[in-house]
Amino acid sequence: MLKLLYILNKMKLLSPLTLLRLTAAVYRHGINLMTLLNFSARMYGEKLALVGEGESLTYQQLYTQAEQLCAVLQKRYQLTRGKKAGLACSNHASLVRAIFAVSSSGADVYLLPAKTSEGQFQRLLQKHDFDLLVCDEEQSHWLGDFPSGKMLLSYHETLPAINSLCFERANEKTKLQRMSAGKLVLLTGGTTGGAKEARHKPSLFHYLDPFFAFLTRLNILPCHTAYIATPIYHGYGVAVLLLFMALGKKVVVQQRFEPVQACRLIREHQVEVVTVVPLMLHKMLRTNAADLKSLACIASGGAELNPKLVKETAEKLGAVLYNLYGTSEAGLNIIATPQDLRYSARTIGRKIDGVRIKIVDEHNKEVAVGQPGQLCIQNKWSMKNRSKAWIETGDVGYRDEKSYYFLCGRTDSMIVSAGVNVYPLEVEQILLTHPHVEDAVVIGVPDEWYGQRLQAYILLAPQAEVTTEEMFAWLRPRLARNQQPKEILFVDRLPYTHLGKVDRKMLLRNGINWGRESNGSFRRC
Repeated sequence: MLKLLYILNKMKLLSPLTLLRLTAAVYRHGINLMTLLNFSARMYGEKLALVGEGESLTYQQLYTQAEQLCAVLQKRYQLTRGKKAGLACSNHASLVRAIFAVSSSGADVYLLPAKTSEGQFQRLLQKHDFDLLVCDEEQSHWLGDFPSGKMLLSYHETLPAINSLCFERANEKTKLQRMSAGKLVLLTGGTTGGAKEARHKPSLFHYLDPFFAFLTRLNILPCHTAYIATPIYHGYGVAVLLLFMALGKKVVVQQRFEPVQACRLIREHQVEVVTVVPLMLHKMLRTNAADLKSLACIASGGAELNPKLVKETAEKLGAVLYNLYGTSEAGLNIIATPQDLRYSARTIGRKIDGVRIKIVDEHNKEVAVGQPGQLCIQNKWSMKNRSKAWIETGDVGYRDEKSYYFLCGRTDSMIVSAGVNVYPLEVEQILLTHPHVEDAVVIGVPDEWYGQRLQAYILLAPQAEVTTEEMFAWLRPRLARNQQPKEILFVDRLPYTHLGKVDRKMLLRNGINWGRESNGSFRRC
């Protein structure tokens, strides 16, 4: 209760008038995401809420359009409690409208990956029996036998689409039935049809702790504008969207991340908060670091931070980089502040309030401080909060004596070399400290004598030259014997997923042939 009072006080929501507005929003819509938007419209009215490509909406405009869209979805598409709506869209205003409208209808909101292949998209449709599918025009060509009457485009000039339906019956008084929100469902695998569902039930009280952590550790209350560069369909993106909508801030989005355009948007809108994966930050710093001077909070998540990127950001922009650790199933759990990253550029930080973490071995027994094991998490806002079950993250890490957490890799990436557990991520992090290494990824390969050995793919910095012998000589005193790579491949580029992570699965499938198949090149050591 004290945290709730603190948050309401910081948001200036403890006056009788604001409490009346909140009560009115709940009375009109019930408990769903539209309630949040209705309250924000009452509080912030004509303040700019959302800026997209060719669109700028105030809070009142966004609310009016989302409410109208909900009425159309209920009447024309029979979307209501117990139904399922899949949203496969890039970051744009129509996706934001649809999220609020579907939640208000009582249906479950499935946030689907917009960046995927045709085969993966069709497998998603086969697995999930959606009552409504909203997608961008580029995905519409992949629908196959999906019923046209259950499909909506995000934008279109003539066909039924979100951008036109939100204006239908605009002159009539909209009457919506109060609904409890359906579930907000994230897909943990991101791009594969076999991805697991992470189901979350929106709840103000369950999310107080991560909300409180955002306000206090990231100090975002004084900020006015946020740019969501990460996909909204990722849990990280939609969480920041809802947080800033609750605070009455301006949110900037763009359909595709392009570093030149991203830098321009940050400069033009004087963005103070940006959500990124490390690769996005790396590209923006290389493009135009001067455009990023307005940033007070760079919230990085989704992939491991390169220690050199931490140093470069601090040198060029100051103490503005935060490292966030969470999962689709368990939500946000650990935050590293700029001060924490000065303690160690490799830490993911300290856990936030309301989180319990245990680190266990393969027999599910807790390990000692400093020893690696699988991170298991329990909190109120996870997908399993009702049963209070521990969630196995699949991440291997350890906690030091000062309660800082560190990652060693994934449970499925660990190899056993001559009977010793070896984590490729630890070797990658050493490689990334080499002054001439731009990026690196390490995988396990079969070995006749050791069972498994490591193979390293190294992308050198522009104009850098390093010989095989020099790299092995540099690694030798820094790694244990079982960590030494069997082979090193210098590549012209590395494969990345749409979320900015190195695509290890592609390397594991194709091995040294990846360079040839992607028109890249390599030197085998």
